[in-house]
Formats: sequence, structure tokens, C-alpha cells
Amino acid sequence: MCGILAIIGKGKDEELVKQLSKRMSHRGPDESDLHVTENGHILSHERLSIIDLHSGKQPIRGTKTAYMVHNGEIYNHQELRETVLKSHTFRTKSDSEVIVHLYEEFGYEFLNRLDGDFAFVVIDGDDFIAGRDAIGVKPLYYGLDDRGRIYFSSEMKPIADQCKTFATFPPGHYYTPKTGFVKYYKPEYEDYTKATEALDLTAIRESLTEATRKRLMSDVPIGVLLSGGLDSSLTSAIAARLLKEKGKTLHSFSIGLDAEAPDAKAARKVAEFLGTEHHEIHFTIEQGIEILDKLIWHLETYDVTSVRASTPMYFLSKAITDMGVKVVLSGEGADEIFGGYLYFRNAPSTEDFQKETIERVQKLFTADLLRADKSTMAHGLEARVPFLDKAFLDLSIKIQPEEKQPKTYDGVEKYILRKAFDTPEDPYLPQEVLWRQKEQFSDGVGYNWIDTLIEYCASQITDYQLEHAGERFTYNTPTTKEAYFYRDIFHKHFPQVSAAQTVRKWIPKWQENQDPSGRANAAHVQADTAIAKNNISV
Repeated sequence: MCGILAIIGKGKDEELVKQLSKRMSHRGPDESDLHVTENGHILSHERLSIIDLHSGKQPIRGTKTAYMVHNGEIYNHQELRETVLKSHTFRTKSDSEVIVHLYEEFGYEFLNRLDGDFAFVVIDGDDFIAGRDAIGVKPLYYGLDDRGRIYFSSEMKPIADQCKTFATFPPGHYYTPKTGFVKYYKPEYEDYTKATEALDLTAIRESLTEATRKRLMSDVPIGVLLSGGLDSSLTSAIAARLLKEKGKTLHSFSIGLDAEAPDAKAARKVAEFLGTEHHEIHFTIEQGIEILDKLIWHLETYDVTSVRASTPMYFLSKAITDMGVKVVLSGEGADEIFGGYLYFRNAPSTEDFQKETIERVQKLFTADLLRADKSTMAHGLEARVPFLDKAFLDLSIKIQPEEKQPKTYDGVEKYILRKAFDTPEDPYLPQEVLWRQKEQFSDGVGYNWIDTLIEYCASQITDYQLEHAGERFTYNTPTTKEAYFYRDIFHKHFPQVSAAQTVRKWIPKWQENQDPSGRANAAHVQADTAIAKNNISV
């Protein structure tokens, strides 16, 4: 939805803050504004207009002295207006405005009332509160400069050279000067022993449908990222049904190196089945290599799998915004919830399997969510993720883990998710798509992409450089020439130690090959992708 920048403390030059905020103008190309409070604190906003196109400009003032900036969407804003905030006078029709009124009504303890994806800062006199959504769908960073001023920003770019130290704001927390960091999101499922709920396929289907319905909230055109894999195809199928009820046609978008890429072929089949207005984008390996420098600047990471997967997503996002679409649904999160990555087959125990699914959900903000946000928002496109709806998470993660383990169903990953939408009387997807084996997104666009990328990076880095990588990069020392190449670019843009420390590398467990590509797991070529057993009733 936008980029936010807040500086708590006096004396920061207003014109400089405007320039800092413009470093992320790609996040909010529609309009921008800045407000200096009576006490000298500053709030800045780069807006992507999605809800309330005409009066939703930020910063937004509350009833009295509080001001707020917000990035994200609050899906239950209308309900809040009509219930706990019915006595408040609103200045806009924006979903964002409920945040400042909730602060006025409840003080610090209001974040669990929000149903949405968000990062925000509210300033009231010298008091303030900053908060981030439960899973970290929306990015947020915080830092401290040499004069003790506190910074909050949607990206590192505005603050990296202003702060002596900075870090990633933890998801599911809020921060105030009186309390420090407070964890407000404490789901029962974080305790792996609480995964005791019986399998209910109907509940899975209904909960994901409702999560998708919420995320169709928009005053601008909305589409779906369709790779042809299970997760994006299910998201597309649900969204297509919901829009059809309103007499609308869903726009779907896919990308590949060419028309024969695995994902491209699968996406066409899904689009034809669903009746979406489908758009297929192609890019060349040369184009992908050419934009790596700019891409890593946008991503603010050197994680190998994030860079690989973000490249096609970057090109796709630009094509989508060029068509006038501002919002897309995406399928991130399903693999983490349901143990969909192929390495999950190798989990040594049910307990280990459940612990890993929880940890992967908790760390999504360091990888897939970072990629999904920053590669789309590089072009002013907002990605929404139905699988990470709080209600859906609570339902799905607490299902008995045996039901999610691939070995329970002859090695078929995400079996119960597939089965929940296996409704022959009214099919959501073609059977061959519903039961298609997983591809890593970066693999699915065309296998030559990863292979050539690895070769190119190897040609740019010498054996000597890799051998002495630990001398130059003491934190997260790269162990391959590809990793070194990305790290080198990242360091050029973000040389600060704090910047390097925001990155967490994802390495699959329980497999000898540490490459994050799905093809690195032996299960990829050994998988039995036959139609699943019919021993569960819907």
C-alpha cells in the first residue's frame, strides 16, 4: 500500500526527511505527504492508493493530537467503525484511519483487534506506538541515530545511512517508549504440543475461502499471481468464484522464460479451466542477469533463494502495474503451514515436523514475505496472502501433524490441502493441477534460469575471493560463488553491519545438498504424483 517513515526526536531537517522518504517512492507512486508535529517529530508517507482514493491521504490525524502513518490493509475496518469506534468522528473512508482511533480508545492494547496486514506508527505529543502485523506480511525497520532519535521505516533505504544501528522490527510486536517491545500476538499454535485438532476438510476449505474474500477488498483493479502450482492455483480458483458472484472476471498473471516453462504451461491450463483473463509474461536470462544489481537494491537481501525467485517476480510485477492493476493475491505460506517443501519428507519424527512448520511460518518475514513484498512494491504493486490469515493459521497449524506429513499419504505433500478442494461434483481445479508436484518458483519459470544464473555468478567471482570470503564478510559468510556475488552487490548498496545482520539465510533441513532449489532434494525426482487415496471424505 505504501512506504512509511517516522522520526521520533527533534532537529531533523524537514527537506532531508522528504528526500529520505523519496528513496522508497516506488512503494507509493500516487501521492506523498509529510507532517511535523508540535513537538518536532516527523511522519512521512508515500502512498499507493487502494482504499478511499480521494480522501485517504496520510499522515492521518485522529480526533485530537494523534497522527498516524500506516502501510497495509485493515480488512475489518468497517466492522470496527460500526462497533467499538462508533462514537468516533472519522476524517476519511480509509481503512487505515481506524488505527489512530483505536489508539485513542484503548491506548496501547488494541493490536489484536486488527484483522489485516500492517506496519504503522502513531505519534501523540511525545508518546508514540509502532506496530507490525502478526506474521510480518508488511515490512518494518527501526533504528537509532547518534543523537538518540528513533526511526521507523518500511525499508532500510531511508534509514541505513542515518542510523548508527538499525534492525528488523519483529512481527507480532508493538513498541512504545514506556513498554519497549511487547509481543501482542501469542497464538496457541506456537506450542507444538497443541497440534491436537482433528482433521476437518470442510473447515479448511471454508476458512481459506473467507481469507481470500477479505483480501478482495479494493477500490482498484485486483488480480492474482498464477504459477500453476497448487497454492497459487487454489488462490486463483477461490478468487475467481468470489468475483464471479459479483459478475466480475479475474485477471491472472504468470511468467516464464518461454511458453514451454513448467509453470507457464500449468498456469495456462488453470486459467482456461477457471475462465480468467490470463496474461503470460516472458523474460530472458540475459534480462534477469542485467537487473540483479537493481533487484538486490530493492530486495534489501542477499539470500540466494530470495534473489533467484524475485527476479521473475520483479518482471511480472512491472508488467502487471503497466496494465493498471495495483493489487494481486499470492500463494505464499501454504508450504510452511502444511509441510509442502520436499525436504519435509525427511523429517525424523512427527514432533520435528511440527516444530519445523511452526518455525518456518514464524520466519516467513525473512524470506518469502520479504520477496513477495519488495519485488512487487518495487513497481507499486501490493501482494496479499490469504494463506497467512490469522484464523486460517490457527485452524491449520493446530491440525494433528500426522495429517500434514507427506509420509502419511504415500509421499504426497500438502495432501490434506489438496483433498479439501478435491470436490468432483464442483471441481476447483483440474485433477492434474490439483495433484501436481511442487516446483520452486525459481525453478518453475524454466530450469535454465537457475543453471545459467549459477554459471554466470561463478564467472564473476574468483576462487581466491571465495576462499577468503570470511575475511571480508564475517557475518553470514558466503559459501558459494553465487552467494558471494549477491553479497557483493548488497554490500555496495548497504555496507552497514546492521544491514547485513537483517538477513537470514534459508537452508532446508534434513537433506545433504544445501542448495535451496527444490531439485536439490532427491524426493523431487522420486515423488509419486499419482492421484491420492480416497480414504478421506469431504
